[in-house]
Amino acid sequence: MAHPIKHFITITHHRHKVIANCFRAGIPIRGLLHDLSKYSPTEFIPGAKYFQGNRSPNEGEREAYGYSKAWMHHKGRNRHHFEYWTDYDKVTKRMTGIKMPRKYLIEMFCDRVAASKIYNKDKYTDSKPLEYFLQAKDNRISVINDETSVEIGYLLRMLADKGEKETFKYIRKIRRKGNVVKGE
Repeated sequence: MAHPIKHFITITHHRHKVIANCFRAGIPIRGLLHDLSKYSPTEFIPGAKYFQGNRSPNEGEREAYGYSKAWMHHKGRNRHHFEYWTDYDKVTKRMTGIKMPRKYLIEMFCDRVAASKIYNKDKYTDSKPLEYFLQAKDNRISVINDETSVEIGYLLRMLADKGEKETFKYIRKIRRKGNVVKGE
């Protein structure tokens, strides 16, 4: 049974959390542009059809078809997903991850925090985004760029250890200059 209203409320609530996070991180334009493709028919209709409320509807679509058309559409249009940053390597003759530009890496962090809050609800802690990242690490290894993986992992660990206030303060500091990981 499709749930278009619940899906609309969920994606809009998520988007608003990302917008707030992006403002805190000093990248307001990225927040305002975040996830607009989720309202397109290609993403919205499967999202409503496979809505579950506690995880991405893309998982339901994958279970039904073995893949998610909505996800393929989404990752190809939204630069805050590391999957967007893949290309064919002429040397290895394989798909490989490309290092994400900093503003999209920061948007990815803002997105992961917001998604963890939406799906975990009252069970959310600042360690949830890191737990999700680490749980899926083996599945990403050939797709995510090594530097990007280290950088997002660093920010998620900082969030788990020091909380949102300190992490967003750090992100604003490194947003325009400096590496994400200290000492590099």
